[in-house]
Amino acid sequence: MSLSSTTATPAASGEKVIKTFREAISDALWEEMERDERIFIMGEEVGVWGGTYAVTRGFIDHFGEKRVRDTPIAEQAIVGTAVGAAMNGLRPVAEIMTINFAFLAFDALINHAAKARYMFGGQFTVPLVVRTTTGGGRQLGATHSHSPEHLFAHFPGLMVVVPSTPHDAKGMLKAALRQDNPVMFVEHSTLYQTRGEVPVGDYTVPLGTADVKREGKDVTLVSYAKMVHVALDAAKQLEKEGISAEVVDLRSLRPLDIGLVIQSFKKTNRCVVVEEAHALYGVGAEAAARIQEEAFDWMDAPVKRVSTEDVPLPYSRELEQSALPNAQKVIRAVKEIL
Repeated sequence: MSLSSTTATPAASGEKVIKTFREAISDALWEEMERDERIFIMGEEVGVWGGTYAVTRGFIDHFGEKRVRDTPIAEQAIVGTAVGAAMNGLRPVAEIMTINFAFLAFDALINHAAKARYMFGGQFTVPLVVRTTTGGGRQLGATHSHSPEHLFAHFPGLMVVVPSTPHDAKGMLKAALRQDNPVMFVEHSTLYQTRGEVPVGDYTVPLGTADVKREGKDVTLVSYAKMVHVALDAAKQLEKEGISAEVVDLRSLRPLDIGLVIQSFKKTNRCVVVEEAHALYGVGAEAAARIQEEAFDWMDAPVKRVSTEDVPLPYSRELEQSALPNAQKVIRAVKEIL
């Protein structure tokens, strides 16, 4: 049951089917490209290869090279070109293979995409979606495994979306593609094969709305993307010990629906934030500060944070897994504040 104040636009039929995260993303892109001919895709290996994670497989055969454009390995050029196209009336989807490579496009994203509408007094809009992947757990080494999405959420003007389920992925990508503002759409690389119910027909999920994925009364677990699944796993195990954990999925980092977090916290009086990023200056720090500012009288214990260890992620599978958050670390944090 969701406690969100804004719910998804329902599909016409009410019927649901099981889809993978990958299929949900692909369906959203396909359906929106059919709906709006201004939408086109550009990025490394998006055309002939069908995308690094096979999301755009078959797109070039159906939509043609004009709307599915393979690019050189040049992230600043990809995003810079996409910003210009968006300001001139098109609706580009720029794919960056991994969010680690988005650092090379930081100027185009932060100094141009995020600020153009403001600096031109609304004379230009930037209807741009930047799709990228985040997260560790696949033995890709330190330079391919960061989770720095919160860095991009620091800047006004750029929306940052981090879905955890096929339902949310499809609905939020559709919403992003209909936005007149730039959206960084971040997909965890280990979620593509996960499955879930997706409504048949057209629907959207509003950006900037969190969602309660599991109700509880003893502690609030706040997370996003893959860590929602880690939090749900921990909640399931805690239930066996008589501890009722509520799981709040942020779904967006900007806009940040802190209202739902506060609402849940006022019910449970305790909170653990689970994030795959490093703790320093992270989402957990923001959530803890906002809870302290807005719900201090409801606090029965300090807000705890579970995050990736403060090291570059190792290549070794055993070391990588030990550095990442897991259900046991979440359970330990919950018991410390109960």
